[in-house]
Amino acid sequence: QVRLVESGGGSVQAGGSLRLSCVASTDSYSGSCMGWFRQAPGKEREGVASTRISLTYYADTVKGRFTISRDNARNTLYLQMNDLKPEDTGMYYCAARYGGCSFDWDSPRKYTSWGQGTQVTVSS
Repeated sequence: QVRLVESGGGSVQAGGSLRLSCVASTDSYSGSCMGWFRQAPGKEREGVASTRISLTYYADTVKGRFTISRDNARNTLYLQMNDLKPEDTGMYYCAARYGGCSFDWDSPRKYTSWGQGTQVTVSS
């Protein structure tokens, strides 16, 4: 029943930055695993980053460029994306699940709530 609403997507040139936000309707996922996924046309959905409390997880392709964070007081999850590349283009989804992220932090089927998605387009 938890609703996730995303914002912050857009079109930028390579090397630019974007900050995505995801607001949860309740605090049900406080202390639980939340993350970001992305999907390009013709490709499977892949995990970008996830976090639980102070722990963070990143895909190798975005490590050092993206930063995931959250503000529990506002029930909001963020994804700061710097030095964007054309291969970062895709639909970005916010997701949440109860419990920890563990070793399956990047498995879509483990998450129970999803946002509607926000488009990110990076031009060369």
